[in-house]
Amino acid sequence: MSAQQELEKLRAMRAELEAESRSLKEQQSSLENNVTSLEEKIATEELKKEKAAIEELKNRNKAAKDAIADLESKKKKLENKLDETSPKQEEPAPKKEQAEEAPVQPEETEVAEPVEAVPEEYESEEGGVVVTAIDGEVLEDQEAFEDSSQRQEKKKRRFF
Repeated sequence: MSAQQELEKLRAMRAELEAESRSLKEQQSSLENNVTSLEEKIATEELKKEKAAIEELKNRNKAAKDAIADLESKKKKLENKLDETSPKQEEPAPKKEQAEEAPVQPEETEVAEPVEAVPEEYESEEGGVVVTAIDGEVLEDQEAFEDSSQRQEKKKRRFF
């Protein structure tokens, strides 16, 4: 082979390789663009999912807050209704009557012990009455009641 032919062959081979190199670079560039585009699409989709999840959580929280507010207002209404309907029987007895019944000299007062829940029934001629003492609750004026019952017994004994 002559040097001229060999040179032309080498030049042709070089041209083919350069064309292949350009083609490969274009293909690489195209694939890089596709990958970048797909990554952006994936990121966009993830952003949409996160935003949707955040919106859903906000809606749930708002619904829960609304439900809580409704329950609180309902509770207030029921408490007000209970306060309005409950009789005011918790008023203390007049102090003048207690002062008249109390002895002149102060006596040692005993510490009231917790009362156990024992149902006791008392019947009168008109009908039955059930009295139940609640455990741990001290009856008001219990000492005054005991003192007055003792006085009544003493008065009965005086006259009989």
